[in-house]
Amino acid sequence: MSFSEFAIAMALVNAPVTAPPPPTTVTLGFDSAAADVQDMAAPAPLVALSAGEQLFGSIAAATWQPEPGSPAPVQWPVPLEPAAEPLSPGDPLAPVDPAAAAEVDQADPNEIIVTARPRAPKSDPLQSLNADSFSVVQNVDDAVVGPVADVYEKALPSPIRTGLINFLSNLGEPVVFLNYLLQLKPGKAAETLGRFAINSTIGIGGLVDVAKKKPFNLPRRLNGFANTLGYYGVEQGAFLFLPLIGPTTVRDLFGRVVDLSVLPFAVGKPFNQLAYTLPSGIITSLDFRVEQDEQLQKLRDSNDPYTATRELYLQKRQAEIDALRGKSPEKEGGVE
Repeated sequence: MSFSEFAIAMALVNAPVTAPPPPTTVTLGFDSAAADVQDMAAPAPLVALSAGEQLFGSIAAATWQPEPGSPAPVQWPVPLEPAAEPLSPGDPLAPVDPAAAAEVDQADPNEIIVTARPRAPKSDPLQSLNADSFSVVQNVDDAVVGPVADVYEKALPSPIRTGLINFLSNLGEPVVFLNYLLQLKPGKAAETLGRFAINSTIGIGGLVDVAKKKPFNLPRRLNGFANTLGYYGVEQGAFLFLPLIGPTTVRDLFGRVVDLSVLPFAVGKPFNQLAYTLPSGIITSLDFRVEQDEQLQKLRDSNDPYTATRELYLQKRQAEIDALRGKSPEKEGGVE
């Protein structure tokens, strides 16, 4: 501290103390109706300081040194901040319009707004992934599979398409026969074996389905290892929607792999070669697309095509398993 600053401080300390004048009380009327609420966002008014208070504050601010680690000193006098920007209507801190709040309060409390697909059921724990796969497959079907199926239907006459499907279906009869044996249904197994023998000979290798006509009356039945698993109580497992396969379940996918492996392992060539598996797979898929076009269009026109497809598939598969167990004899074995 300099000598001049020390002298001023001593003069203030030794100055005679003069009692402050008594406060003057003024009674003012208060009109509550005309009173205005202070705007807290507006700058506060400056407080007038006496000359002695200003002088003493300046000396104290000039001589005070902060200790290490203490907060930075506050400026004296404290600078005023500019007035805050007015709050926009969307700001969370903005005042709420009483009229708008009343409208919200008057909303129907029982109204339910659904913004997403309901929680996945137990049968479809992978619903989100399956729905994405379903969407991709539908886009591919619109762009590729559907147009190709139309060309396939128009380019090949119906007798040729029917002959090709009969031929491929006849090659699957040994798998149907084997699964009827596993399900302890020797009668159905014998009928299937008879169909295979008749169509493979009289039906020119299966191109013509002679066995379903008189005098044989042996309709084609659908059966496979997935049905055998379901017949013995194996649960279907999680629902899946896979590219190139479509709707299936864990049980049905495993059964499909077993069915497709019987001829390649039991017979070998040509059933284990790409020259057979690729064309047969394409023809089967295109024929299915043509035959199911109307059903697929109905599913697409539903409110939730994915859920409708899943429920239809699961119901159909359960009906086929129930038929094998004798709950609906008229549909046993998926008669076609």
